[in-house]
Amino acid sequence: MSQPDAIVVGSGPNGLAAALTLARAGLQVQVFEGADEPGGGCRTAELTLPGFAHDVCSTVHGLAAASPFFAASDLAAHGVRLLAPVVAAAHPLDGGRAGAVSGSVAQTAAGLGQDAAAYRRLMGPLERHSDAIMSLALGPIRSVPRHPVPAARFGAEGLLPATALARRLRTPEGRALLAGMAAHSIRPLTAPLTGAFGLTFLLTAHTSGWPVVEGGSGRLIAAMTAELAALGGTITTGTWIKSLADLPPARAVLLDITPRQLLEMAGDELPAGYRRAMRRFRYGPGVCKVDWALDGPVPWQNEACRQTVTVHAGGTIADVARAEAGVAAGRHPEQPFCLVTQPGVVDPSRAPAGKHVLWAYCHVPPGSDVDMTDRIEAQIERFAPGFRDLILARSVLTAAAMERYNPGYVGGDIAAGAATVRQTIAGPSLRWNPYRVPLTRERRSGTYLCSGSTPPGGGVHGMCGQCAARTALRDLRR
Repeated sequence: MSQPDAIVVGSGPNGLAAALTLARAGLQVQVFEGADEPGGGCRTAELTLPGFAHDVCSTVHGLAAASPFFAASDLAAHGVRLLAPVVAAAHPLDGGRAGAVSGSVAQTAAGLGQDAAAYRRLMGPLERHSDAIMSLALGPIRSVPRHPVPAARFGAEGLLPATALARRLRTPEGRALLAGMAAHSIRPLTAPLTGAFGLTFLLTAHTSGWPVVEGGSGRLIAAMTAELAALGGTITTGTWIKSLADLPPARAVLLDITPRQLLEMAGDELPAGYRRAMRRFRYGPGVCKVDWALDGPVPWQNEACRQTVTVHAGGTIADVARAEAGVAAGRHPEQPFCLVTQPGVVDPSRAPAGKHVLWAYCHVPPGSDVDMTDRIEAQIERFAPGFRDLILARSVLTAAAMERYNPGYVGGDIAAGAATVRQTIAGPSLRWNPYRVPLTRERRSGTYLCSGSTPPGGGVHGMCGQCAARTALRDLRR
């Protein structure tokens, strides 16, 4: 390969999105990946038994379905088929009850009893302006909204803590449904901006149905790498980049890494003020993840839970809030909030006939090496009696093991940084453009951060990579 125009370090969804954005613009791109295969957390492997295909981290792709980056990609041409369940997500409660997102706002509201009108008032305006809202949620935060009125409403409601926003709902099912969505923030539900997570995840459930990739999330990465190869780009795996000095010359370098790795790679090449900002960057709690090979489907008491890929097993809003507050305080909750995924509901190819794969994780203090399997299984058994009888095999990754698997998961933080108001808006540093990395020596025309540590944050949407790559392209054209 001739000398590349651009180098990308890291081949998670954001790194590959950056590489593709540059390659589509005609640049020669080389990607370096430390692991033996590309993808970061977006990989599929036989973690338990032969024939059982487990997603290593990400499974449900509501954000990918809503992402402008992926909307511009012909994934189907590369064999990617998105499968959406009848019910986007469900949140079981004791006694066989559950809150569930199914179809439109009106359809979901119809299943929420006394909360029907309140839910329509809360989510109806967002559904009517879903394109504008998702453009705001998945775009550069500093950009001017195309539709300022719905954006302002979303911003005002989203800044609220989830516990405050939930006061608009009265039923245990409605309040728990919002709590489970907000808990994706991996923050205490009393924290500002957790309302935005709840609203955004509810909205994507209505608009995309929270699909999975047939055959496993690894096929999404395979599609991205295939397009990159067709455009002349290359990926070098099994090569850990320890320093920027290890890279060949290039006109632009894009880094799909977190601030901690940036400090290690760039060192004294970063100005003192920027180094201080990188050191101040906050990471969130870790996760403990368990994968199971099952002898059949999970016997949920509630029918909606049997019809969805995503189940939030955490109990009432008070239960979820208590668990997440405990994690933030450094404790391992006895009854954790568990995010459970069962892709076999729509994708039987994941396991042998009649069998199923299942995974779940709960939040834990950063760097925890505590195995939460018993507590996670107890929560699932709570809402699906007989679940344990179906277990054929299991695989466990503690938070500490998560970081060993992927150094970008600092302390087991799969979101690449705490979802505080400051970091969500500005990323790792208070700069007009959060993607440019200042260097004290001009060895190359530009260095950029393109990971989930930059806006719009973590998740499989590729927008951090696309935004950073577009910044690089503008700089190169000056």
